[in-house]
Amino acid sequence: MTVLVTMQAQLIIGEAQVIESRSPDGTFVTVFEDDGGTGYFYALDESLEGNPIKDAVHIYNASDVSDGHIPSEVKIGWSEDSRKCVLLINGYPHAVFDFDGKQGYCRSGFPPAASGEWSVLGHEWNDCVDDFFR
Repeated sequence: MTVLVTMQAQLIIGEAQVIESRSPDGTFVTVFEDDGGTGYFYALDESLEGNPIKDAVHIYNASDVSDGHIPSEVKIGWSEDSRKCVLLINGYPHAVFDFDGKQGYCRSGFPPAASGEWSVLGHEWNDCVDDFFR
């Protein structure tokens, strides 16, 4: 997987933290947030007026992570064209946003499909995302 890592941080699951990454070309932003109870990953397009959040995917419930007290390494990386972004925790891809396809993917598949421009088919993980970073 060819990934341009733009942000790297240490995380203790269940401790509030926000990790932000801007695409290499500056067009898009993604944000990983652990609010102390859950982990979410957000896709933002700050060039649009109004709410910049385009999509959000659930990463974990802190209470369900048995080894959350052990520090984890979070990396946010982008495809070479800055159109796709991946969230890696301890080197494992947990979520991907495809800004061209307006689609978010995550291991939990949550939230389900909603009305709107993004992720109309839901957020279920699809192994095709591996091809995004080749």
